[in-house]
Amino acid sequence: MRAQTTLLACLTTSSLAFISVANAESGLASYYGYGKAGKGELTCAHRTRPFGSVLTVSYGGRSIQCRVNDRGPFIRGRIVDLSVPAARALGMMSAGVVRVSVE
Repeated sequence: MRAQTTLLACLTTSSLAFISVANAESGLASYYGYGKAGKGELTCAHRTRPFGSVLTVSYGGRSIQCRVNDRGPFIRGRIVDLSVPAARALGMMSAGVVRVSVE
């Protein structure tokens, strides 16, 4: 009985670790300056995440939280498009396109 309990605990722990990692992505991010000027909001476009969900985007030791309010990017290899205020907060304005991780 104890062996079964230990096995069940191990399987549950490894399953939870898999689930939490399954939502993490890494890839290229760009920023866009078209559309509404905005009010300095940290927003982004993502292909599949629900509208209104908050993503943590990390680059170069910085992390920001931005809200999904659009679909995109539709350029191969890019996983997120950031608004200008979000890109500025992340410190990627001069680079234009950078490798990020998204959770």
